[in-house]
Amino acid sequence: MELAPEDSLRLNVMLANRPQAVRIDESRMILHALSEKGEMEIPLNPTVKDELYLKWVRELLSTQVLGTPSGYPLHLQRWTRMGHLQLENVAELLLLGEPEAVVAVVYSQDLTDELARRAWWAMEDAENARQMLRVPAVVRGEMGPRLAEWLVEFLPFETEAEKIMDTVTLVLQPGLVGDRIREELWKRARRKNAYYVGFLAALPDQLPEASTASSQYAACAAPLEALAANGNGLAALLLRLFSPSGQQWLKTLKRVLEKPGNQDVVNRVLDVVANHFSPARPEGLADATLEILEQESADWLARNEQAAEILRQCPGLEAQLKAMRVLSGSGYGVVRPVFGKSDAIGTLMRRKLQPVMEPYLAQVDRLLAD
Repeated sequence: MELAPEDSLRLNVMLANRPQAVRIDESRMILHALSEKGEMEIPLNPTVKDELYLKWVRELLSTQVLGTPSGYPLHLQRWTRMGHLQLENVAELLLLGEPEAVVAVVYSQDLTDELARRAWWAMEDAENARQMLRVPAVVRGEMGPRLAEWLVEFLPFETEAEKIMDTVTLVLQPGLVGDRIREELWKRARRKNAYYVGFLAALPDQLPEASTASSQYAACAAPLEALAANGNGLAALLLRLFSPSGQQWLKTLKRVLEKPGNQDVVNRVLDVVANHFSPARPEGLADATLEILEQESADWLARNEQAAEILRQCPGLEAQLKAMRVLSGSGYGVVRPVFGKSDAIGTLMRRKLQPVMEPYLAQVDRLLAD
C-alpha cells in the first residue's frame, strides 16, 4: 500500500486533529471530515485504480483508528443490525469512511443524540433515519425533529407500504412534527391508506379527523368511569372506544381494511389492532382464525369477572365485549387461511379476503353501532 505522499500527509494530519466523522465521495474521490470547527475536504490523488486506492485509504484509517489495517474487515464480519458491537468506543466507527460502519453505529445500543448527528452527517439514508427515530434519546434530542422533517420530505419517493407505515408511525411521535405536517400526512392517506396505519399506531386518541361519541358513551360513561378507576381494564377500553376519538379510530380502521393495497398493510394493521385491544387479552397475543376467536369469545365472556362487573352496571353490552375480545386476537392467524395460500395484492387480494374481512368488520361495527 502506497498512498500519494500528499494524501498520506493530509490524512494523518486530519486524524491527528481528532475528527468526529469521515465520509468519502467515491465518485469525486474526495474525503470529507467533520470536526468541532466545521468540515474539511481532502481531494484524493489516486496512484492506482480508484477502487484499490480507496481500499488503501480505508486501511490507513483503520490502522489509525482500530490499530490494524485488518481490524475493519474483522469487525465487519461481526456487525449486525441487531445493536451488538464489540468496540469500547462506538464513535470510532464513524472515522472509517465506510457506509456499513455508519449503519453499525445507527443500530448500536450506545447511540446518543450527538452520535446520531455525526452518523447523519456521514450518511443521509432513510433507513438510518427511521432506525435512529426508534431511539428515545434521539427522539427527545435535537436530531429528532431534523430526521422527522427529512423523512416527511422523502415520503413521496417511498413506494413500499412497509416503509411508509414505519415512517409515518415514527415521525408522529410527540414533539417531532407540527400540526401542519400531521394534516398534510392525513390528506395523503386518502390516496394511500398505508398512511392511515401509521396514524392508528402513533396517534390513536388524536386523529386529525373528528367524530361523534357512541350513544353508549352517554348512557354508560359514569359507571364505566367508576369501574375503570377501580382497575377494570375492560371498562377503560370501552370508554376509549365509545369516545369521539375512539369512534374515529374505528372508522379509520374500517377505511384501511375495506381497501388495503397489499398484504403488508393488512398484516401491520392487524398487529396495531391487537395492541389497541390488548386490555381484553392480558394473557398475550393470539394466533387463531377468526372462527376460533369468535367461538372463544363466548366462553371468555361467561367467565371473565371484569366483563361481569360491566354487565351488572350496563346491561346489554355483551356484543361489544365479545367484539373487543375477538379483535384483541387480531394478527396473522386471522388471515393465514388466505395469505398462507396466496401472495395476491390489490383487487384480487381483497376478493380473496372477503370471506374473512366481512365477519371481521362486523365485529368492528358492533363497537360503532348506536
